[in-house]
Amino acid sequence: MNSSLVIIPTYNEVDNIERIVKRVFLEKSFDILVVDDSSPDGTADKVIKLQRHFKDRLFIEGNHKKRGIGKAYLIGFEWALKRKYNYIFQIDADLSHDPKELPKMLDNLKNNVDVIIGSRYVDGINVVNWPLSRILLSYFASLYVRILTFMPIKDPTSGFVGYKSSVLDSLINNKIRFSGYAFQIEMKFKSWKKKFILKEHPIVFVNRTDGISKMNGDIIWEAFFGIFILIFDSFFNKK
Repeated sequence: MNSSLVIIPTYNEVDNIERIVKRVFLEKSFDILVVDDSSPDGTADKVIKLQRHFKDRLFIEGNHKKRGIGKAYLIGFEWALKRKYNYIFQIDADLSHDPKELPKMLDNLKNNVDVIIGSRYVDGINVVNWPLSRILLSYFASLYVRILTFMPIKDPTSGFVGYKSSVLDSLINNKIRFSGYAFQIEMKFKSWKKKFILKEHPIVFVNRTDGISKMNGDIIWEAFFGIFILIFDSFFNKK
C-alpha cells in the first residue's frame, strides 16, 4: 500500500474512468479509490474489471443513494483515514485535472503544507475550452468568496485538492454541511479557520470532452448562500 490515495467520485463516467485511472497510475506513488454515486451507466462495473489489472491499488466504494459529490468525498475520506493513508487527494473523473500535477502537489504536502490546491487562478486564468460565460461565472464566484470570507485563496471552488490526513481527521469530526459546489469552499474555509497551511499550485483546467457536466442551478445557489452560513457558523464557533 502506498502512503498516498487519490479519491475519484463518479456519476455516469463510464467513458472517462478507465483513462483517468490509467493516467493516475502512470504516477507511481498513488493508490486510487473510486466512490461511485450509483451510476446507471455501468461505471462501477468498469472499475471492477479494471481492478483485475491493478490489484491492491484500485479500490471502489458505493454511495448507494445519489447524494452529491460532497457525500462521496466524505465516504472516501473516512475510508482513507481508516486505512492510515498519510496524504489524500481529490480529483475529477472527467480528465479536467491533469494527474501529472499529483507528484508536485504531493511534494508540497511533504514540505510544511497542509492543504495543496490545484488552482486555475493563482497564475492568471488557466482554463481551456470553457465558454466565456462559464469562465466569468467561475472567476467571479471565486472573487465573491474571497471578498466575503477574507480567505487568501484565489480558487476556493477548485476540486483538485490534496490534504494531509491530520487535516481531514480534524474536519470530518465536525459537521460538513454541504454536498455540492459549496462543499469545496467549505473544506478550504474550515481548514483555513483551523490555522492549517494552505497553498495554491498552478494548474491548467481542461473542460471535459466526454460525458455530461454535473453543474446546475441548485449547486450554484447552494454555494452563493452557503458562504453566509459558513461565516455565521465560524463567528459563533469562535465565540
